[in-house]
Amino acid sequence: MPPNRKKRVMIFGTFDILHLGHFHIFMKARKMGDEVVAVIARDINVQKIKGQKAFHSEQERKFILSRIDLIDHAVLGDKKDVYKMIKKMKPYIILLGYDQTNFADKLQENLEKNNLKTKVVRAKPFNSRHYKTTKIKEYLNRFL
Repeated sequence: MPPNRKKRVMIFGTFDILHLGHFHIFMKARKMGDEVVAVIARDINVQKIKGQKAFHSEQERKFILSRIDLIDHAVLGDKKDVYKMIKKMKPYIILLGYDQTNFADKLQENLEKNNLKTKVVRAKPFNSRHYKTTKIKEYLNRFL
């Protein structure tokens, strides 16, 4: 890494209903580098991948994440090319959630194709029986 370049850590997600598991990732990313970039899934991609809309819109999720001190940059991902922000921002590290699989299968191949020396690190779960967005939504649905 060049001497004056910041050690950029990139995280990806929907970041819809924030919980302690998300903050665990934010803190881990902060410890790993000098700059944390959160790439927020676009509404159209959330619908395709999860089969339902996010509770908050992409603009709302970006607004919320941009107010969190652990995150330096909250950016919207690309609607078509999920790897576009990686090519553009050239992170030193990509920190994936323990259960993140949607684009992870071709991530290493994409990094090599674009001649990026980015390290890929997978986070350990943080009390995943309790702090997982799908479980929180299931719980909330019992009361709605």
